[in-house]
Amino acid sequence: MRGLIFAGAAGLLAASCATPDVVGVEQPGDQRMSCAELEAAIDEAREFEDEARDARGVTGTNAAAAVLFWPGLLATYVNTEDAIDAAQDRQEHLMDIYRSRSCE
Repeated sequence: MRGLIFAGAAGLLAASCATPDVVGVEQPGDQRMSCAELEAAIDEAREFEDEARDARGVTGTNAAAAVLFWPGLLATYVNTEDAIDAAQDRQEHLMDIYRSRSCE
């Protein structure tokens, strides 16, 4: 019974670890965006990056994961790194389109 309670608690803790979205670098319609739409998409990608960086920080959930379920904390850090890289790559992809259109 005790093992079942511990397993349930560990499962809940793992599920509650921060998992920021990993944005797709290239998305359908990117090439058809106007300059204003590209600017908005670049801002959105920056927000995804900021959220991923915030999820990596010291939070109550991450502190609890470090003590009770360290694999969950490790998964959070791996996911945040993937999310940060993808958001940066998306920003670069959109900026390439932005520059190719000579947007100001």
